[in-house]
Amino acid sequence: MTELGEPVRYIDRTRHYYRALGYAKDYVWARHDDVPFARLHKPLAASRIALITTASPADFKGTRQVWSGQMTPPPAKLFTTNLAWDKESTHTDDRESFLPIEAASALAAEGVFAGLTGRFHGVPTEYSQRKTTEEDAPQVLQRLRDDGADAAILCPL
Repeated sequence: MTELGEPVRYIDRTRHYYRALGYAKDYVWARHDDVPFARLHKPLAASRIALITTASPADFKGTRQVWSGQMTPPPAKLFTTNLAWDKESTHTDDRESFLPIEAASALAAEGVFAGLTGRFHGVPTEYSQRKTTEEDAPQVLQRLRDDGADAAILCPL
């Protein structure tokens, strides 16, 4: 909150942060003139859902890349310490908060959707819109198609 009790706008905060770090140009926010999303082709209750997280696998070796893991058994932990989040105020020990396999499975059991795909997918946070658009997104789309997913839920960290 500001001194006036107003919230600090995230974009303004980021702009000031980058300037304080000495960058000559402000951060350029990702933008899509044509939104790359589509309506479901069948009812949600008949759709298979995939989960996508921005975390890395637990055995992360330092290279950020698209990866996949099995839904069953769900991973106990994923690698998150390389990402920027307020480590003094919160933690990422609750994997379900950013990869909700158990909650999604319960919704599928209730009939909200037909079920989950056999794999979830990871797209570790990357600060390049070009790499995300040209490399990561096509890889994830192919994996979703290979898994028979009708839709995906993005679960950012």
